[in-house]
Order: sequence, then structure tokens, then C-alpha cells
Amino acid sequence: MIVDSHVHFWDTAALHYPWLEEIPSLDRPFLTEHYRVATGEIPIVKIVFVEANCRPGEARREVDLIEHLAEREPRIAAIVAFADLTDTRALAETLDALALRPSVKGIRHNIQGQPAGFCLQDTFVNGVREAGRRGFTFDLCATYDQLGEVVQLVRQSPDTRFVLDHCGKPAIRDRRAEAWRKDIVTLAQQDNVACKLSGLLTEAAPEGRSDDDLLPYAETVTASFGPNRLMFGSDWPVLTLAGSYGDWYRFTERFTAAWTADERSDFYAGTAARVYGL
Repeated sequence: MIVDSHVHFWDTAALHYPWLEEIPSLDRPFLTEHYRVATGEIPIVKIVFVEANCRPGEARREVDLIEHLAEREPRIAAIVAFADLTDTRALAETLDALALRPSVKGIRHNIQGQPAGFCLQDTFVNGVREAGRRGFTFDLCATYDQLGEVVQLVRQSPDTRFVLDHCGKPAIRDRRAEAWRKDIVTLAQQDNVACKLSGLLTEAAPEGRSDDDLLPYAETVTASFGPNRLMFGSDWPVLTLAGSYGDWYRFTERFTAAWTADERSDFYAGTAARVYGL
């Protein structure tokens, strides 16, 4: 049984997602019925929805949308919602309001795309701590060149539980892995961090891609975090830029084929269930 720890749904007819304007193939609704078609017979029993970077002022409406979708798709078991951690005037009220919604288990404010030092400014660090005090996890969406600062953020927030999205987005196309690997090992030494094995397809070059392109990165996060802090995530529908849901799922099946039953159970379901309190 599988918990997909990283799924996006969006409705471009209901909310605004500025980043989609530059990606025509994704600039349309992706909803639960599309997910069911994409996943087919893959035995997914629970879904963790992760905020899809709509306009910040529409973030609460995004939570409303997902709760509405969950009424007809009961596998949606958790929401990782957006909160602007730099909005010091409204943050406490925003987090308190989200805490009243049982489906909201985590918070995400993207570090990716932000300038150097963004996640280490006092307002951001304090916001991460405030999220942790309310029992929320914090999803770390950052690129490989930001992981050094992510390590510092985590060290300054020992009481917050973190989840690293997409293995820290390594530069697979450019084959620049050494600095990323060093930061992953350091980050994994922090016991309050788990990692999603997700997003690797879209970081690799699609032409002539093989398992060999992805294996060094999957092996590094597995060796660093272990199966009990590693979780399966699809990053659907973003992964459709590079392949199908089945392409990614079959890669993880091949990658974990020699693991024990307990290790595979942790990876495919147990870790996400523990971390997100499903």
C-alpha cells in the first residue's frame, strides 16, 4: 500500500497560478479525476497534497478547494498549506487559522527561487519555529545550491519537523553532485529531517535517460536518511514534464527491489504516515 507524499492539484478556472503561464502543458486544471487516470492500478491509499504556489492572497481558498476535493476523493489525507513566513503582522493569525483545520498537517513557503540569505533572515526562521510550535511540519523546497543555508535553518529550528522535497533538487543534467552530496549527508545528520524521494525525473535530461542517471542520487539520500526517514512522492503533475506516473513508480520499484519488506513498507507508506500524522 502506498502513500503518495507529494501531489499537487490545481484548478486554473478557480485560482491563479502565475508560474504556470510559462509552462503551457501544465496550464490547465489537474484534479482528482486526472490523478486517478494517471495512477491507474497503482495501489495508492493516501495522498498528501502540497500547496501549488497560487497567488499568496488565494492560499486559504486553495485549502478550501482541496478540502472540497477530499469530499469525493477520500484518499486525500493531509494538506501542506502555504503561509507567508515573512508577513510578520499576519503570520500568527494565519497559522492559528490553519491549525483549526484538521487536514492541514504542514506548511510550505518555497525557498527555491529566492535570493541568497532568504531562509536565514530572522522573520523566516521565526516563522518556521512558529509553525513547529503549532505542530506543523515544514516542507523544504530548495535547490541544490541552497542546501547549505537549509542546513543552517534546520539547526536553528530544532523543534520543527522538516521534510526535504525532491531530494534537494540536485543538478542531474549538469552532473554536479559533489557539493549536493556533502550537504545531503550533513542535513541527514539532523534527526528532525525526513526526505522525499521525488522530483528526480524532472531534474534529469529527458533525452536518453536511464536508471543510471538517477541511481547515484537515489542511493545517496537512501544511505543518508535510511528508509525510515525516506518517503515515496510523485510530484504529480509536474513529473509529466519528464515522464508518466508509471515511469517514476516503476523506477522506485526497481530501486527498492532488494530492500526488506519492512524497509519498503517504511518508504512507501510508514515514513509519510509518521511524519505527517496520517
